[in-house]
Amino acid sequence: MLNFLPGPLKGILSFLCYLINTMVMCTMLFTVALVKFTVPLASCRILCDKWLIAVATAWISVNIFHSRIFNRIEWDVRGVDTLEMQEWYLVLSNHQSWMDILVLHTVFNRKIPFLKFFLKKELIWVPILGLAWWALDFPFMRRYTRKFLEKHPHLKGKDLESTRNACEKFKALPISIMNFVEGTRFTSAKHETQNSPYQHLLKPRAGGVAFVLGAMGEHLNAVIDVTIVYPQGADNFWGFMSGRVKKIIVDVEVMPVSETMMGDFFNDADFREQFCCWLNGLWQRKDAKIQDILGETGNIGDPVSPQVCFKRKCPENRPG
Repeated sequence: MLNFLPGPLKGILSFLCYLINTMVMCTMLFTVALVKFTVPLASCRILCDKWLIAVATAWISVNIFHSRIFNRIEWDVRGVDTLEMQEWYLVLSNHQSWMDILVLHTVFNRKIPFLKFFLKKELIWVPILGLAWWALDFPFMRRYTRKFLEKHPHLKGKDLESTRNACEKFKALPISIMNFVEGTRFTSAKHETQNSPYQHLLKPRAGGVAFVLGAMGEHLNAVIDVTIVYPQGADNFWGFMSGRVKKIIVDVEVMPVSETMMGDFFNDADFREQFCCWLNGLWQRKDAKIQDILGETGNIGDPVSPQVCFKRKCPENRPG
């Protein structure tokens, strides 16, 4: 509707709409959260959780509406027809830009339960949004490096404990647990530093995915594998708001949760090897799919064979 406006003006007006919507909705969120954390009744907390998710869903819906007013983006979304609102999902995706979160919200809003992300603990200090994520029970993870744990061995396992506690909360209501498997946004520099075997992706990090499946596998109905492609190249949040993004392709594949996906990743070497094989194979197919979507080849490719997969080292990481 307002796509004719100059890019900088669209960006400013769009940002103001995001800001106003966030302020209004967060005020409602904080009010409900105050009730949730002051009334010590389980039934009240469950009811408040439903209200919190309803408010957050409305916030996303308004953001989607005003984005369509300012920008004319061609959306090519595939594979969402079988999704349900009353199911538990683990959502896995490649990660290229901060736009990815907006894309996922747009594609899945009111099609699957509200998306919850594992966030770095430092993000709780983001103005307004940090408190909103806390009110919505987004799990904040403190990630420890190997060197740090060698100096502070008493903290070993604390990040796993945080993930386990978060997963327990997720069992009360249908939820979609979101994980950017690469652990960070794709850049050419990171790709080169990692010596990634994939053309369009960084190496997948298996620990967080394996732990969620181990803790919640019996409650999860399916794994949703999401492939996000920006034909013109990934842009930033300002580019999205100011209308530089013209087309977004999102391919969704729904996979059943099998017993072979669940096990003790951190203590069972055989399971860890098997799980890394599955995840590396998934990532190779995703890489071929991106290449196919971009028109570089017409063949999506076959799954990675176990022989190839087992030879590829699985990057170590903690949950999140």
